[in-house]
Amino acid sequence: MFTPTTDPIAGSIALSALVALIPLLTFFVLLAIIKVKAHWAGLGSLAVAIIVAIFGWHMPVGLALNSGVMGMVFGAFPIVWIVVMAIFLYQVTVKSGRFEDLRRVFDVIGGGDVRIQAVLIAFCFGGLLEALAGFGAPVAITATMLLALGLSPLRAACAVLIANTAPVAFGAVAIPITTAGALTGIPAADIGAIVGHQSPLLALFVPSILVLILDGWRGMRQTLPATLTIGISFGVAQWLCSTYFSYELTDIVASLIGLAAAVILLRFWTPKGADEARQRVLTAEAAALPHEGNTKLHAGNTWMALFPYLLVIVIFGVAKLWKLGVDIPAWLASTDIKFGWPGLDGKILNAEGEAVTSTVYNFQWLSSPGTLLLITGLIVALVYSLNDGNGEYKMTFAEGAAEIGKTIYNMRFAALTILSVLGLAYVMNLSGQTITIGTWLAGTGAFFAFLSPILGWIGTAVTGSDTSANALFAKLQQTAGINAGIDPNLLVAANTSGGVVGKLISPQNLAIAATSVKMEGQESVILKKVAGWSVGMLLVLCCLVYLQSTPVLSWMLP
Repeated sequence: MFTPTTDPIAGSIALSALVALIPLLTFFVLLAIIKVKAHWAGLGSLAVAIIVAIFGWHMPVGLALNSGVMGMVFGAFPIVWIVVMAIFLYQVTVKSGRFEDLRRVFDVIGGGDVRIQAVLIAFCFGGLLEALAGFGAPVAITATMLLALGLSPLRAACAVLIANTAPVAFGAVAIPITTAGALTGIPAADIGAIVGHQSPLLALFVPSILVLILDGWRGMRQTLPATLTIGISFGVAQWLCSTYFSYELTDIVASLIGLAAAVILLRFWTPKGADEARQRVLTAEAAALPHEGNTKLHAGNTWMALFPYLLVIVIFGVAKLWKLGVDIPAWLASTDIKFGWPGLDGKILNAEGEAVTSTVYNFQWLSSPGTLLLITGLIVALVYSLNDGNGEYKMTFAEGAAEIGKTIYNMRFAALTILSVLGLAYVMNLSGQTITIGTWLAGTGAFFAFLSPILGWIGTAVTGSDTSANALFAKLQQTAGINAGIDPNLLVAANTSGGVVGKLISPQNLAIAATSVKMEGQESVILKKVAGWSVGMLLVLCCLVYLQSTPVLSWMLP
């Protein structure tokens, strides 16, 4: 039996917290300074976390090693499973030739302005994918779409990582918020409403930041009416939907509203400098190609290009929300196989002497978003093989299905990074290292409201999942709020919102983005470009949450 303590190093929480930070610092030093490949950085930091757990927190060797194994298995399924299937779905559209039609659709909607197209793809379409799948799928799919659009690999990777911030709190049908509610006993709808009064602030400006990254200050000024329209409509929809309608559907509604607002605006307004921007933003080869901004779309080709993503909406909508006659979500959940992890379950106790529940593994073989994406991809491959567009498109079902194996092979190093990072998270969590860090930060009293989002930021940066960050820190946030006299609902929501910007620098997401744009091994280059934005947005959230905990902005809370 093992019971984690918060102050194993010389009886000091502060000193213990500094030691607990060593595995995290190891990863970022290896990645950003020494510039080793991400999977080696992940494995190295996992080894350091195990050593710290054994010698610092006195965790039995077998339990420490087994914790890492369980984390890596969780990283393989469902995390890697979801990412592989998301990329497989995209590869089917490429193999069939239908992706060129999809690119033409965004080209026409964006009026031929590559900057607006990039915002629509990375922010609106990416937000929709985040709402339905999450777990890296939006980054994987939209990064490859931007690459096909003609953006350079580095620009494409940075754009999708920054775009994948504002929607994250409500990602995968708001699983992070549902998880926080389940762990704290706070109604998830209440948490969702507060998050809906925080994350929209980021949504207002993210589209403009995307254009700033792609085309500098000139491009941002030229497209400001469009980016502000998209950001404001997305943010307002998040605010209203999370407060008055359904927190689970928030990102779906917000993404569609943002896209619709852009379509309406572009019927009456055209951004300046679109042709010049193509020369600046796209690669030389892509800029030389003609664009389709003023041509009509063929109805059949448009339908087939959009079919995979409309099918994703239908399948995920039924799987997550359908309760008429047959409760599909409940039925799918009933197929999950839950079991205590061998050699670990029941052997790690909390302060009350009770076995922790995080050692129970849930094998979601059917209900996993990855399995739903597999089903979607196979249906799409079948439909594409039967509909050849009068001979224009050629792909057999077997050729489409074969992309699964190719995707797994291409993802091997990114998958190893994800596995090692999840192993790191489990070791730090089960040994007590993460709780020590959180307890140390919670000792700051009322000022903890300012620091609260940092916990979510750290949790998501390490695990790549806002859901995991809430699993790590939601209960701690609630306890710290009660002890410090701060609304615990606000702090739990702040943990979720802080995780939103932590995903931007998550090694898992960096690896996915790098793999998607064929920059394997150059995660450190991408990290340097986006780290400043992550820290900047985190500081904005810290200030917002602190002011919301005082009479200055308490009126903002529902």
